Amino acid sequence: MQPTINRRNWLKSGALMAAGLTFGTGKWNMTAAAPENILLPPDRPVIKARLSSNENPFGPSEKARKALMEAIGDSYMYPRESMQHFKSLIAKEEGVSEEHILLGAGSSELLMAAALNYSLKAPGSSILSADPSYMSLIRAATQYGSGWEKVPLTKDYAHDLDAMEKQVTDKTSLVYICNPNNPTGTIVSAAKLASFCEVVSKKKPVFMDEAYIDYIPDSRKNSMINAVKKGQNVIVARTFSKVHGFAGLRIGYVIALPETVTELRKYYTGGMNIAATSVNAAIASYQDTEYMAYAIKKNAESKAFLYKTLKDAGYEYVPSYANFVLFPIQIDGKRFTEEMSKRGVSIRNWAFDNKQWCRVSMGTMEQMQMFAQAFKEIA
Repeated sequence: MQPTINRRNWLKSGALMAAGLTFGTGKWNMTAAAPENILLPPDRPVIKARLSSNENPFGPSEKARKALMEAIGDSYMYPRESMQHFKSLIAKEEGVSEEHILLGAGSSELLMAAALNYSLKAPGSSILSADPSYMSLIRAATQYGSGWEKVPLTKDYAHDLDAMEKQVTDKTSLVYICNPNNPTGTIVSAAKLASFCEVVSKKKPVFMDEAYIDYIPDSRKNSMINAVKKGQNVIVARTFSKVHGFAGLRIGYVIALPETVTELRKYYTGGMNIAATSVNAAIASYQDTEYMAYAIKKNAESKAFLYKTLKDAGYEYVPSYANFVLFPIQIDGKRFTEEMSKRGVSIRNWAFDNKQWCRVSMGTMEQMQMFAQAFKEIA
């Protein structure tokens, strides 16, 4: 039976997911809106180097901070005009109409809207994605009855587009691709991905999560926004939580066909989750190309330091196009994260391909040095 949903249930379930609570189970897990558990144990170690959440440790640009502060005086009003201005800037920059754009509080609520739309419109269907990959959309979809069709990564830990194309069936409701992929940081060639979108989007919608696209050299060439402009059934999600340093300010958007945007609006708050201060800061940050170049440069410096640290210790790693690096570790992943946490460094761990893995977000150079010191004590 198809699940029913109304505004009250939607808000209730959305609030639970934002809190990290799986609806109806009472168990804490990681969900679309909660990259970390909200309730932290009172006896947790003091973390001095938070390298677990793929944030930009330098925060928003000075221009964004100034715009945020200036917006406080008018924050008693709903930010309709600011949101419209922001949409017009994006539309002009990307060469699409404003009807192609849907703003969100980060990309999380937009991932959630897609999960709900493609789960509820086709009961018994499945979301197709790589494994491992970012799980927010998948988790949300499975909570509303979707299945998950997973395709292993290639031997280089990138999306296997050929295998994914072959696995698309009538039962597939949506194909999800995170590029660069999280947690591996890998990408696929722009030409191959464009060809994949052109073919597969004729059968099923393709959701392109481009949270980390700004870290790829020539990011415009690697983006699939051109696929949308060609009329293909592709949804491109962007967030300001990474290179812009807005993880706590919550701004994101999707670019998709106008009819797809209309569908997603059914499971969308109308932008009322976006704070006036945040959208005004985003307008400033979106145009601050100098700061973006600075943040990308600092990210590259931290990554080079980490690569050297790992090489010197005899460790391999997966070359990354994002603001994090994944590498195999030689002890149990949970134990490794706990030992690092005791030393004031938070990281993430995975288990796949018969290996234990550690993912380290890029921090300031001081934070990376803290990681290196703790890593030497454990590794």
